[in-house]
Amino acid sequence: MLTKLKHPRLSLQLVIQQTHSDHQWRRVYKSSFNSWAYSIKKASSSSSPLKALHLYTRMHRQSVPFDTFSILFALKSCTNSPHNLAAVICHLHAHSLKLGFYTHVYVATALLSAYISTSFNDACKVFDEMPHRNTITHNIMVTAYSRQGDIKTARILFDKMPQRDLASWSTMIAAYMDSSQCDHMLTLFREMISKNDECLKPDQLTLGPILSGLGKMGSIGLVLGKSIHGFIVKNNWELNVQIGTCLVDMYAKCGLLKNACLVFKMMNGTNVVAWTTLICGAAQHGYGQEALKMFDKMREANVGPNELTFTGLLTACAQSGLVDEGRGYFKLLMEYGMRPTIQHYGCMIDLFGKAGLIGEAYEVIRAMPFETNVVIWGSFLSSCKLHREFEMAEKVIGEVMRVVRPENDGGVYSIVADLYALSGKWSEMERLREMMVGQNVRKVRGSSLV
Repeated sequence: MLTKLKHPRLSLQLVIQQTHSDHQWRRVYKSSFNSWAYSIKKASSSSSPLKALHLYTRMHRQSVPFDTFSILFALKSCTNSPHNLAAVICHLHAHSLKLGFYTHVYVATALLSAYISTSFNDACKVFDEMPHRNTITHNIMVTAYSRQGDIKTARILFDKMPQRDLASWSTMIAAYMDSSQCDHMLTLFREMISKNDECLKPDQLTLGPILSGLGKMGSIGLVLGKSIHGFIVKNNWELNVQIGTCLVDMYAKCGLLKNACLVFKMMNGTNVVAWTTLICGAAQHGYGQEALKMFDKMREANVGPNELTFTGLLTACAQSGLVDEGRGYFKLLMEYGMRPTIQHYGCMIDLFGKAGLIGEAYEVIRAMPFETNVVIWGSFLSSCKLHREFEMAEKVIGEVMRVVRPENDGGVYSIVADLYALSGKWSEMERLREMMVGQNVRKVRGSSLV
């Protein structure tokens, strides 16, 4: 693995030339190696992590003795850098071997994290060759396999771990959630809490991300969400903004607006995120009037809206046919000093289209300062199909067909084919259907603006 690069030290020099020392760092150069290690540590987690590598190379030049912390935090700077520093990591790997630091589990773990950011295969080799491993090391690899989509190997590694901490369980549960393996996720969560181990007792930082993803998983996501809610109640947790908002989001996405409202009322504080979560949840499930009332209460509570709040409000208006209210909220958005996003314009097009105001929807498309995307075209064509506005649809079909992609936008192809059929243009429909078959066009689930 280390022989792939002929001049790793030269590669390091090329990287560190991008940074420059300043007066603050020059004062440190005359200090002991402990001060060097501290400075590298500080730089590795700063907004300019390459400064840590600059310090590292100055230590080389000035023959300052290295310790494990110097190597450790130089490696962490590679992990934190937005650049691909594969050559530098190889150099640090070689240096740690030369100094005998590779046997230190924390140095090896930092090296593992660094390789994962650049080369998963090299990271696997490092893990296999590590003389000592700890729980953190195993957690890193479980996370890495999960991000690669290899949930099976991640679980095998999880099961083989000599010791597991809360992060181990949370990582594996999150992996199942991200891969939509809801049954495994539910089983593992219940296994974790059944152990009655204080060290494995979930905290709010652990449960928050899990709750955030459950609303997308249907009935089994709701089952796990209720289990987590029951755990929170049983352990007398305070419903702060973070965990309360996650519960509101979960119940709202599952369509249980009453439950979401009850949790919201029990929270010991609210903010714009909590209010917006409730408004968007109501809007998504057709509770348009309720969403608008929630916004009125939000303003009464002196909580200012954000861009997503208005996306929720405009969606609520579109779902409930509240055209005049939608116009008012679009104007109010600008009165709050915000610039409408493509999502806001998309909501207005959907609002006018569903109400049969196809001409106004078309005017919004032409006036908005954004390139029209497939989601908006699909919404507009659906409205043309619903209200049998075939002439208006014909105006844009050419533009639509230039931006759709066979692998992603099968639903839009189908709408166009239906429009041809409804308007009696059978030859155009047949040509499109043949083209869809030839390009293996698949109809996929539509996208939402919220």
